[in-house]
Amino acid sequence: MSAVETAVRPAVVRPVRAADTGTSRARIGRGFQHGGWFIAPFLALFALFVVLPVGRGIWLSFTDANISGADTRFVGLDNYTEAFRDPLMWESLGHSAYFTLLVVPCIVVAAFLMAMLAHHIDHAKWLWRLCFFAPFLLPSAVVGNLWQWLFNPGTGMVNHVLGLDTPWLTEKSTAMIAVVIATLWWTVGFSFLLYLAALQSIPHHLYEAAALDGANAWRRMVHITLPMLRTITGLVITLQVLASLQVFDQVVVMYDFGSGPEDSTRTYVQYALEEGFTSYRVGYASAISNIFFVIIAVLSLGRMWLLRKREEGVR
Repeated sequence: MSAVETAVRPAVVRPVRAADTGTSRARIGRGFQHGGWFIAPFLALFALFVVLPVGRGIWLSFTDANISGADTRFVGLDNYTEAFRDPLMWESLGHSAYFTLLVVPCIVVAAFLMAMLAHHIDHAKWLWRLCFFAPFLLPSAVVGNLWQWLFNPGTGMVNHVLGLDTPWLTEKSTAMIAVVIATLWWTVGFSFLLYLAALQSIPHHLYEAAALDGANAWRRMVHITLPMLRTITGLVITLQVLASLQVFDQVVVMYDFGSGPEDSTRTYVQYALEEGFTSYRVGYASAISNIFFVIIAVLSLGRMWLLRKREEGVR
């Protein structure tokens, strides 16, 4: 038989016997048993530091537990009922949402522009990338104290450079704006790095073909760069929304463990900690923390659902 006839000869399908199935299952079982020992340390630590604390937090939310842990009684849904009627909880949630609405668009736009600059610049690329990303490596305490000094009306550089006399940290109308500016400077480097990596993965021949067709730089960015960055933009928005809703560190440090003028910068996480460790109401703090967890989970699942619908629409 010739080589061609051998190549085109239909393959003989051998029926799968029960013994073969049993052997395959035995191999999979042995592989799982061996692999289980490798993931056992992670599962143990995950259960110890995540599953058990979450479970205990859920249980405490149905009690009137205090910080001492003594005389704890089961109160059912009383904590949740009180939380939904608590105006301070809704006010702190509004502050977190307001901060998120301000900072997320600024980070997305700034990170994209910085990535475009670092991607197309010809000289000292490493220096630009280092300068853009370096603030993200600073601890939150350093960032908070640094910007607390920069916003100082008397000695700070912000008013001096801008020629203003604005009491940034002591005025209700500018208190949250100050936190947004500090957060933008601090965290934009991470999103910048994601955008820069995405820009470097775009095939260069697309730009060459568009240039040959007469497309200028603006049309190349609109019709090539932005569509190719759609996925990474969705990722950046999702990560920044989830992180911004949980804002806490820089607010507390900038306002000396307070909540700004007239509590204008008190966020949801800060309110939960105040209820748990200042008012000693651990049960109530657990309840509002669980409500916040549900909000974060709904936003995450909603983002995943929208992404899946978009992918199905493209197909």
